[in-house]
Amino acid sequence: MSVPEGSVRHVLAANLRQARTRRGLSISELSRRSKIGKATLSQLESGAGNPTIETVFSLSRVLEVPISDLLDAPPAGGLTVVRAKDAEVLSGEGVNLRPLQRIESGDAVLEVFDQQVRAGRRQESLGHVGTEHTIVQAGRLGVRVEGREVELGPGDYVGFDAGVPHSYTALDGEVRSVLLLQYRADQRLHLSDATPGDACATEG
Repeated sequence: MSVPEGSVRHVLAANLRQARTRRGLSISELSRRSKIGKATLSQLESGAGNPTIETVFSLSRVLEVPISDLLDAPPAGGLTVVRAKDAEVLSGEGVNLRPLQRIESGDAVLEVFDQQVRAGRRQESLGHVGTEHTIVQAGRLGVRVEGREVELGPGDYVGFDAGVPHSYTALDGEVRSVLLLQYRADQRLHLSDATPGDACATEG
């Protein structure tokens, strides 16, 4: 999953509108469920907002779709190269994520992210769709999943159900890691199959 030319916010705008209407939700109802303000959602759907990790993960949780259904880019064939300088950063309270690729194989969908946990910061998540896998490349990472805490160093791996509350903390300087989000293919909305004539929910 690489972000196309344009920007994350423009890709998110189109996919958010599609996902919301597919679920039959108004902006008001999506706001109530996600705890994201109506004004913010309206800005995101118009391509004017600046999405954060917290916002995207909350929308993923409420709309019950993978992150890539919100940040999807057309799949590329042949050799795929994503340069660090070209991948837009999605930032949160403590983490910077760069979406790199989406891999589909049979009934499995895997999203690949370069993940940076900023020094001394914590990133909280209420949960979202999928199974989460993290491999630490550098630094010491504290991981908390439903009250259980583990500490990881370079080369260590952790995996868990992403639907439960969890957090990442950089324990000693910046942490660099690879984040993999795994889904079943039937969890996707297949937004690319949508037709322009799909009915839209009301804005109120």
